[in-house]
Amino acid sequence: MGDFRYLTANDIPEAVAMMEQFYAIDHYPLDKKRSTALFETFIADEKLGRAWLIYHENEIAGYMIMTFIFSFEYGGRIAFIDELFVKDSFRGHGIGKAAVTYAMQQATKLGLKLLYLEVEQHNSRAQQLYFDAGFSMHNRLLMRHKFE
Repeated sequence: MGDFRYLTANDIPEAVAMMEQFYAIDHYPLDKKRSTALFETFIADEKLGRAWLIYHENEIAGYMIMTFIFSFEYGGRIAFIDELFVKDSFRGHGIGKAAVTYAMQQATKLGLKLLYLEVEQHNSRAQQLYFDAGFSMHNRLLMRHKFE
């Protein structure tokens, strides 16, 4: 249903263009130069995580980013699906489901103890996808403090 290929430096412009589409859905700001630099840093260091382009019938259908975290509570390295985006024209074809399955397979292969993700409250379709894949709501609230 999907072919997953590691994102390379040559893929960064395409990834940033998709990221711009993804962020626009919820009106999040995006600094293209900063995102490009972040991709360069991220793909240069495998300890930070993994990033993939998602292909469907030899066309780029989306991207996925998995970041790594170390957790004493869960007994080692865990991951966060930081971003999963499927282009509009590819939605409804099982690509999101394939991406979540692939992420879970990679997490197992990498010896990760837990996989987190976040989803917008209004995105009931994505929520159902994640529930169907075996994800559950965490009993804690996700809080943040942003540094500029």
